[in-house]
Amino acid sequence: MAEHTSSSITIEAAPADVMGVIADFARYPEWTGEVKEAEVLETDDSGRAEKVRLLLDAGAIKDDHTLAYTWTGTDKVSWTLVKSQMLRSLDGSYRLAAVGGDRTEVTYQLTVDVKIPMLGMIKRKAEKVIIDRALAGLKKRVESRA
Repeated sequence: MAEHTSSSITIEAAPADVMGVIADFARYPEWTGEVKEAEVLETDDSGRAEKVRLLLDAGAIKDDHTLAYTWTGTDKVSWTLVKSQMLRSLDGSYRLAAVGGDRTEVTYQLTVDVKIPMLGMIKRKAEKVIIDRALAGLKKRVESRA
C-alpha cells in the first residue's frame, strides 16, 4: 500500500456548505492558487462531477491532468488519476465530520507519485504543502461566504 499524507482543519460552517465549495470545480481557480483551470468533463445522475480536467501550476509541478471522482454520501469525496503528463498517480479524499453547531472537521488525504524520480521524503513534504494550502484555501473560501 502506498504511503499517504493527511491533515485536518476545522471550518466554521456546516458540512453541506463545505462540500458545496469542494464540489464547485469551476471556482477552484478563485481560491486554490495552484489550479489555473478546472473543467467538468462528466457528471453523475445527481449532477456531481465524475471526471474533471485540471490545469495545475504549483511552481515546480505544472500539469494538465484528469481526475475521476467518487462521492460517498454527503460527507466524503475521493479521487484518482485518469491521465496526466507529469504524475503517475494522484489519489486523495476529503472527509467531512460535523463537530458541534455549524462547524466541520475536514480531513484531506493525498498520495502523489510523479513520473520523475523523487525521494519519498520529498514527495511526502510536497503532499503536506499541497494539503495545507488546500485546507487553508478551503477554510478561507467557505468562511468568507458565510
